[in-house]
Amino acid sequence: MHARELLELAALAAVHGPALILSREPIPADAIEAYWTASKSRLDRWGRTLKSYASRATSAEQPLGHADQETIRATLEEILTGEVLTRAWTSVLCAYDRCRGSDQMEPIARSVLIGHLEARHRVLTLLVSGPGIDAEQAVKLNRLRRRTERWADMLVSYLAGCYDISEFAIDPERAKEFAEDLDVQRKSPGGRYAWPLVLASLRAAFQTGLSPLTPNADLNAAIASSVLSAFPPSLFDSTGLMRSTWLLRMSRVTSDTQGMIEQLLALEEKPSAENADFRHLASRPRRFGR
Repeated sequence: MHARELLELAALAAVHGPALILSREPIPADAIEAYWTASKSRLDRWGRTLKSYASRATSAEQPLGHADQETIRATLEEILTGEVLTRAWTSVLCAYDRCRGSDQMEPIARSVLIGHLEARHRVLTLLVSGPGIDAEQAVKLNRLRRRTERWADMLVSYLAGCYDISEFAIDPERAKEFAEDLDVQRKSPGGRYAWPLVLASLRAAFQTGLSPLTPNADLNAAIASSVLSAFPPSLFDSTGLMRSTWLLRMSRVTSDTQGMIEQLLALEEKPSAENADFRHLASRPRRFGR
């Protein structure tokens, strides 16, 4: 599973997060365990990759080849874009605990987020003074960083209106502005059609420029599967998914996760013909990360 698909999953998690938080059905323990295990494994891989790259970039005995450069580029992009899902899902899990007065999901979510922030710090260090990163590549990665930061705040804002999760936004003030915009959209005529436009804007923002490589496709799929399996089937009945089909496809077969995400996204985008009233939102790059 490519990092681009995880961005779309982050959007789904943020939009359906409030329903999960208020649901009477508990999040399965094995879903959270799977999320922690896959996330920690990916963090370990990132650490080994970055350490190996830094060592070889300064070694005259083992010069970096084109394949090595492409691998490190894809890894850096994966860390930056993956932060969007990590922040969005951490917000959902922490709000879930706080709504119930429990302390089961938040410690796990925070642990993953802290690890991801450490990986992000290493990426930023490489961009500033790391060996083997030329100026052009550094500029492109920095633009990607800024874009993912805006989208992370935008998705966190889907929960900000009801729960105090501002600490998980990169820029709490920006997330607050997004939350105010969303509140206006929800109250406006046809406000339910704003979401397909947001999704289209997200896809357009990351459609090009990312490496085609996927260094951790298996772990990305495992993380996606764990997130989706946290949602009870009843939350998606209204989209037309049959409960039996949902349970069948959530049987931990990570190779099938991407197809399920695509199906959910396709259903979320309907109806698309009535989005004309919200075309003006796409012209607001500061808010939607373009």
